[in-house]
Amino acid sequence: MIVLRFARGFALATIAALMAGCAVGPDYHRPTVSVPATWKELDGWSAARPDAASLPKGDWWTAFQDPLLDQLEPQVAVSNQTVQQAAANYQQALADVRLARASLFPTLGVAGSATRQRAGINTGVGGGRQAVVNSGSLEGEVNWAPDFWGKVRRATEESAATAQASQATLANAMLSEQVALAQAVIDLRVADASIDLLQRTVKAYEESLRVTQNQSEAGTVAPSDLYTARTQLETAQSSLIALGVSRARYEHAIAVLSGRNPEALDIAHGAALPALPDLSAPVPSTLLERRPDIAAAERRMAAQNAAIGVAVAAYYPTISLSAVAGFTQSPLGGLLNIANYVWSLGGSASETIFDGGARSAQVDAAKAAYDSAVANYRGTVLNAFQNVEDDLSGLRILAQQQVAIDQAVKDATHGAQIALNEYQAGTVDYTTVATAQAAQLSNEQTALNVRESRLIDAAALFGDVGGGWSAGTLRDPRGGACRD
Repeated sequence: MIVLRFARGFALATIAALMAGCAVGPDYHRPTVSVPATWKELDGWSAARPDAASLPKGDWWTAFQDPLLDQLEPQVAVSNQTVQQAAANYQQALADVRLARASLFPTLGVAGSATRQRAGINTGVGGGRQAVVNSGSLEGEVNWAPDFWGKVRRATEESAATAQASQATLANAMLSEQVALAQAVIDLRVADASIDLLQRTVKAYEESLRVTQNQSEAGTVAPSDLYTARTQLETAQSSLIALGVSRARYEHAIAVLSGRNPEALDIAHGAALPALPDLSAPVPSTLLERRPDIAAAERRMAAQNAAIGVAVAAYYPTISLSAVAGFTQSPLGGLLNIANYVWSLGGSASETIFDGGARSAQVDAAKAAYDSAVANYRGTVLNAFQNVEDDLSGLRILAQQQVAIDQAVKDATHGAQIALNEYQAGTVDYTTVATAQAAQLSNEQTALNVRESRLIDAAALFGDVGGGWSAGTLRDPRGGACRD
């Protein structure tokens, strides 16, 4: 009890002294970045509204109205190995915060010893005898290095900001893998649509070959027409077979992204493409809070700022305090008697007089690392703005292309049918038919590719605006409610 009371008094006294101290180094303030008032591509787009209940928030993939996406996307958070790695890194960062905070508090220890030995006892002048003597001690010890200059607090601040960066990195990894899964599903659906297209094309070419064979047998066409029709059919059949490779790879990618072995997932052929979401563009300034990669870069910047304080604290003396209280007795009997109570107080201080510029170099290095983090943060913001502008411009231009290519498909389909009719009437050769049918297939494939690109850009836009994530979800591992 005496030891505990002493330790408590010692801790209170040193805490009071610590409260008078200050944390050296610069306090953190987020650097300003140039944020545009609006998007260059805003024409034709509506800005996102906070009350837009119809827009997806966290489950953004539901806007594509694809059952496979709805089934697999939630599995990314629990089964994707890239996400699991980021989650483990975050847990490690939280442990580092607790480790840094531990240095703020004194260490308490208890030590006990007992000795039994045979020793000589003096019984008088010229006399003595041998006896067995028991002795022992029981002591409590308190050691503390008060954080007068704020080195530990700056180190804790650095670790906390690093942990928040790891949390944002986890969110960014999850968002990136979710977008990758959405794009893989889109690619798979387009591969299925391409298979359907080529299957229809093969049937059309088979019909053309049948017509050509009939006319060849009747002797009304040149033999070369028959070989041209066969080559055209065989080429389409080859392309149809080749699509199986792409589809298999997309299926394997989807399996791995959802945390499964490639052979563990079989996806049935899909008859429809995902729906193109009705998208809106957020206000540019909100990107600073909606993008987890920006939040991670900002938190790393805060961590580097705190590291400057840690380096500056090396200029100040290192002070440590210690106290020991307990009982010691020989012989052992009556050890806990008040007469055997002992205590001691101690303190030490050390200061480096000359270090050849080592501390100055450490401070300069910390400042340079902070400047690098600032540049990385601003670069991340600029890249984020570029990503969104790219997505918006792609969606706008591809929408215009979709209108043109859809009309081209209609015209090419009509032209191929006319050419086949004219060939059957004997007014054109088969080269005209083959050319028209090739143009039809090419335009239909281009139309599919344009739809795929629009869907890919839509998925990318969801990711590039943060997918419903917010920096407000970052928790302060020191126990606070908000960030610096």
